[in-house]
Amino acid sequence: MSPRCAADTGLAHSEALLRPVEANRELVLGGLRLGYLLKRATRRTIGFVVGPRGLAVSAPRWVSQPQIDSAVQIKADWILRKLAEQGQRLVQLDAARIDWRDGVRLPYLGEDLLIRTTTALTRTVLQEPQPLHDQPRTLHLRLPAGATSMQLRDAVQRWLQQQARSVFEARIAHHATAMGVQVTRLRLSSARTRWGSASSDGSVRLNWRLVHFPLATLDYVVVHELAHLHEMNHSPAFWAIVRGVMPDYEQRRRTLKDGVVPVFD
Repeated sequence: MSPRCAADTGLAHSEALLRPVEANRELVLGGLRLGYLLKRATRRTIGFVVGPRGLAVSAPRWVSQPQIDSAVQIKADWILRKLAEQGQRLVQLDAARIDWRDGVRLPYLGEDLLIRTTTALTRTVLQEPQPLHDQPRTLHLRLPAGATSMQLRDAVQRWLQQQARSVFEARIAHHATAMGVQVTRLRLSSARTRWGSASSDGSVRLNWRLVHFPLATLDYVVVHELAHLHEMNHSPAFWAIVRGVMPDYEQRRRTLKDGVVPVFD
């Protein structure tokens, strides 16, 4: 895809990326008027960062503005591609935002989970789909009449976190014996950018949001962290352990990387 085509498909969804509020410089790049944030710093070279707020350029204090603009032009292909990727990511995140109401759906272990609220039950009930019925797995949540959208969100999140711990414990027990490791402690994480971590003392931390993914994807993260109990690095020896347990780990990792989980904020 050419830089301009990438811009057409991704940047069209986010004017904020082309003209961020923080921008203090502007130029035409690939036929698009682009604003960017210029920061002067004590450094030797010009640096470029593309993020959710657009392009930021860090330049040495002695470099002139025409030199900076020329450097931006030289990096045009890379900048426009990264901005397009950011635009597409923002669209995905917008689509992942949940409208918290009775009847909302969200992914659970890679499949649709229908949320129903009720005052008739004494506890929360997970109803599995019936054979030959076109109905997804349904979570019947006991909530008081007039419960707010935030109360619904919090109740769903509590339930998902409880399920995540149960699933994680089962998958760790399944893989730990075969991998010859022992987990001393499991903790849940709510990190935005990290799916798991492991410590040399045998403790493992897993992101509860993994419960949105198919079990095969979740298993990859479990195996990844258990492998760290042998190798606290990402050396060839580490990946050899992962591959020995899970020959298709690269495919599972791509699913994890490409997936977009619901936004609960």
